[in-house]
Amino acid sequence: MLLPWAFLSSLFVLGLAEPARRTYDTHDYYVLRHDPLSTTGAPLVEALQTLGVELVEQAGELKDHWLVRRLKPPGLVTRDHFDPVLSTFKMFQAQANAPLAVRSPQNQLARRITASVDYLSLQTLRRRAKRAPPPIPPPPQPSSQDVAARFGIQDPLFPKQWHLVNNDFPEHMMNVTGVWDMGFKGKGVISSLVDDGLEYESEDLSQNFDAENSFDFNDHQKLPTPKNYDDHHGTRCAGQVAAQKNNVCGVGIAYESKVAGVRILSGPISDVDEAAALNYGFQNVSIYSCSWGPPDNGQSMEGPNYLIKKAVVNGINNGRGGKGSIFVFASGNGAGHGDQCNFDGYTNSIYSITVSAVDYKGLHPYYSETCAANMIVAYSSGSGRHIVTTDKGKNACATTHGGTSAAAPNAVGVFALALQVRPDLTWRDIQHLCVETARRINPEDPDWEDAPNDKRYSYKYGFGVLDAYHYVKAAQTWKLVKPQAWYQTKAIQLNNGTYHGNTYEGGEFIVPGGVESKTLITKEMLEENNLETLEHINVKVWISHTTRGEVEVELVSPNGIRSILGGARAGDRDSTGYPGWTFMTVKHWGENPIGHWTLKVKDQNKPNSNGTFIGWNMIFWGSSIDPSKAYKFEVPLGNDDFPPTEIPARPIIVEPTSTTSKQHAKPTNHLPGDHGVAAGEKTKPAFPSSTVGSTSTTTTLAETSSPATISGTPDIGWFSDMSKLVTSQKWFFVALGAVSLFGIGVGMFFLWRRRMAQTRATDYAPLDDENGHSMTALGTSVSGPRTTRELYDAFGEVSDDDDDETTALRQPLARSGGLGFHSGFLDDDDPSTTTAGMPSTYRDEPDHQEEPSHSRLRETPRDDESSSSPPGSVDGSWEHASRE
Repeated sequence: MLLPWAFLSSLFVLGLAEPARRTYDTHDYYVLRHDPLSTTGAPLVEALQTLGVELVEQAGELKDHWLVRRLKPPGLVTRDHFDPVLSTFKMFQAQANAPLAVRSPQNQLARRITASVDYLSLQTLRRRAKRAPPPIPPPPQPSSQDVAARFGIQDPLFPKQWHLVNNDFPEHMMNVTGVWDMGFKGKGVISSLVDDGLEYESEDLSQNFDAENSFDFNDHQKLPTPKNYDDHHGTRCAGQVAAQKNNVCGVGIAYESKVAGVRILSGPISDVDEAAALNYGFQNVSIYSCSWGPPDNGQSMEGPNYLIKKAVVNGINNGRGGKGSIFVFASGNGAGHGDQCNFDGYTNSIYSITVSAVDYKGLHPYYSETCAANMIVAYSSGSGRHIVTTDKGKNACATTHGGTSAAAPNAVGVFALALQVRPDLTWRDIQHLCVETARRINPEDPDWEDAPNDKRYSYKYGFGVLDAYHYVKAAQTWKLVKPQAWYQTKAIQLNNGTYHGNTYEGGEFIVPGGVESKTLITKEMLEENNLETLEHINVKVWISHTTRGEVEVELVSPNGIRSILGGARAGDRDSTGYPGWTFMTVKHWGENPIGHWTLKVKDQNKPNSNGTFIGWNMIFWGSSIDPSKAYKFEVPLGNDDFPPTEIPARPIIVEPTSTTSKQHAKPTNHLPGDHGVAAGEKTKPAFPSSTVGSTSTTTTLAETSSPATISGTPDIGWFSDMSKLVTSQKWFFVALGAVSLFGIGVGMFFLWRRRMAQTRATDYAPLDDENGHSMTALGTSVSGPRTTRELYDAFGEVSDDDDDETTALRQPLARSGGLGFHSGFLDDDDPSTTTAGMPSTYRDEPDHQEEPSHSRLRETPRDDESSSSPPGSVDGSWEHASRE
């Protein structure tokens, strides 16, 4: 039996209650927000009774948010996903806003309910993805006997933990031994592995396991037992952080720290449970290690929804006694699929420290995702080495761990060392120390670009590799930063562009060379919003496009520093565009933001694939001018409509009733099998053609100064003024219509010519055998009536692209003075059918079934070829001819 809500609330305040077990097979679960201070609203008990639900518990650590449920009707399948709770709430909303029947009891009840309940969301199960490698035979590793002797390390696999001591490339390791020499091993710090469980009975982890702050949100049990055959990812990551010094496997970076396990990746999970997981034990836990996210397939664009964003901000504002939870996310393993971490709403959050990977040689492994949200890199698999750590089992060890999901817990271990030294560091201090102490590697790599304050930034490496010794040394004397402040610009609308109800209207057509839009930031704007220094930048865009992966988005600062927010992704064929997607960049950290900012949007200028730029806005995040005027950010309720509507203090909102669950693939699904073997690189820029064209068709503010120096060249083509013509959508479609009419006319003309020729051919009788002239005389064995295909085709010129085999087919005809065409190209009739008594000795098809490669006919043109010819037409190339 469920406890009374008042008693449950008091238990949550005291921190005594554990999350209740969920029964999604028998109940529907919802989260609602109730305002207890509303003077006109209904009490929580009345609201629950009216909606027909029962209280389960508070939604994690989210104050005034309640998890409720209703019993599913037995054996009843609802039609069209009808939900009586959401339907009742929507009816109350409509009645509360209705002008009629003001005094009716039903109307008054509706107003009471909606005055106190402003958020109601059906919970569906979703799965988050791990980012871990598949099993691979381990390569031989170097030894580290001197370090082991100095620290009394007897762990048998410590010599293979090159990320701790790298004998081959000593400049490429986490550089922790100097911190151990200082006496810091992470004592007193708790890290939570939000993952697929944790092997708390492992001899490598049992002494450092924190059971109090652990929980299984997949099976709703206290202990995060890894039960599935592949539930080893969380244990491996935990071993990197806190494997104790013994004689089992190896040691963790902070081997005297504690690790908790929060299990969410072993099955579908609802938003409320994911939100609770990211806040679980958040007064005791300092760091949340998250090596998971949406699929790394180069096709998805997905991020956390309202409840999960709310939980993350709750951890930032209230975790660790107000110093803020530290969220560490792996950047993703999908670079081999063209994926980028700015299309992942977890990794491009300002609250996440996003960690990419470099291998033991300091090279960029091809699986590691790049983007402007990358803050740092840490060491992981590649170039013949893996990460050696703890595995699932009593005393099991892993020797093939890797991917960015192994880079992230290496960073977690370093942060645990720093927090032992300075437990007063806030979540933003941890990020500032990353920016200030990251060590630049491979300085010759062309991906390094200028950043503010004489820094360099790389989409592959962020600000550089995390160095434990330099990080901890800087933390010892670090001056805490001021509280956070921010400034959000007004929405910038292009050509009356709007987005509402999944429908785009208006906007600026994306022409060859791209579209630009500018906004001005003044000193007065910053002072009015108490913003002193710049850290993160969010850019939210609304872009309609038939092929989302063809869009490129670039931000250029007043000082000429540019951020590639989104590059082209060949695998992303989604047609929904960017309905209010938020990008993030850390590249402008410390820059003076005063002046004109330019957003450039470009696509690949492909036929039959186009889009429009609807609008955008920005948020500048940084430190406050006056700490006494700072206040904490709260996640607003709202939607992605454009232009954004003014949101009241407590708006009434209900989420869609769709019960489609989101199933995140495990990271092993897209991590390449050779992630620990394939050689890395240091010679390739992350975005080889990253300069978005500067042809500007839209400027939101008239400028008197010259625009940013970063520019591109519009596609000129054959007609130099064509780019100007297509700037107007009306003229573009007029021109397209004219070309279409011309093509239809030409086609009808040649059809008429063909019919006339066939009519004339019927007036002639074929010659008999004695007087007939075989096609052998023309260099071919075909005989029979001559048809219209023997006429010279004015458009049938030999293509420059024809291969040698194709040319050889034409040579016998040319030598004999014939027409110079393959006879099969000339035949109008089936080669097996001739005039009676005159069988042909030539066959257009070979005897065997499979055609030789040079004579196969392509039925579908490539993307870069014109597809305007009607079926069956001839373009002059044998390879491109079609059979009739």
